[in-house]
Amino acid sequence: MATQKYRIRGTGSAAVAGLAFATGAFALLRAWERRQSALPATHEGLGAEDEPAAQAARHHVAALTEQHRLHFDLLCKAMGDATLAAVLNTYDEDVPPERQRQFLFANALYINALHAHRIGAMSLTELHGHLRVMCQNPIFREYWDATRHHRASLDRSSDEAKLGRMVDRLDRELQEAETDEWWVVGEPPGE
Repeated sequence: MATQKYRIRGTGSAAVAGLAFATGAFALLRAWERRQSALPATHEGLGAEDEPAAQAARHHVAALTEQHRLHFDLLCKAMGDATLAAVLNTYDEDVPPERQRQFLFANALYINALHAHRIGAMSLTELHGHLRVMCQNPIFREYWDATRHHRASLDRSSDEAKLGRMVDRLDRELQEAETDEWWVVGEPPGE
């Protein structure tokens, strides 16, 4: 299967990570704000008894976003310091420091997509398309394979486990595809 490869030359991994996170965070924030501003119009006519549920939902999204930010900050520190990255080295094989930093960045991209879906900034169909693009990258696929045992401990009914199975399916379908048009491979899940 033919794929295109793009590189940003002369840019450090921390700068690329920061730019990617800032871009993703801005896009997520804008999508979340648009959805939040649409809530009052959508929910007019709901009684005051529904406000606690809406407030709880907003609090849940804020907590998820704060946890996501903290996770990303920790990953950035590990990407910039091999001694910290060593703490996260739980792979079954020896992974050189440069590859481990790439794996940490792949994890940051994956977790960012999961977060976008969890907070409602990305539909399941959009997430599927986003992950299909990520699966085009050989380093992401290597990271995905190296962390297979990490996902084995997840509760099968969790969002992350379901998403992991979706990526597994996508990866398998892309590897088995008999077309160079990778963007048409894989059936998006039902919403």
